Amino acid sequence: MGFQVILSRLAEADLDDVIAYISKDNPPAAIRVAEAIVAHLRVLEKFRRFGRVVPEFDRDDLREIIHGAYRVIYQVNETDQRIEVARIWHAARGTPELPPL
Repeated sequence: MGFQVILSRLAEADLDDVIAYISKDNPPAAIRVAEAIVAHLRVLEKFRRFGRVVPEFDRDDLREIIHGAYRVIYQVNETDQRIEVARIWHAARGTPELPPL
């Protein structure tokens, strides 16, 4: 059985914001981006260390997957067998602001 992927409230809000922002100009593109991000999250269920270590934080349990301009930042919780998605952050926004981990 794979790891469970859980989105923080901030990550859920981030994904909603991504969809809303892109939808202003191109609703089909917004759906494609959201679906691609969700597909990456599904990969993490089986390959929890698929992403790279987040350079700004240099912690082995804090990793990210890059999709286009977006950084999907997550923490690997080996004890509970969970992937805890902290943020879905646009790279142009600089260093991600993370909730307490």
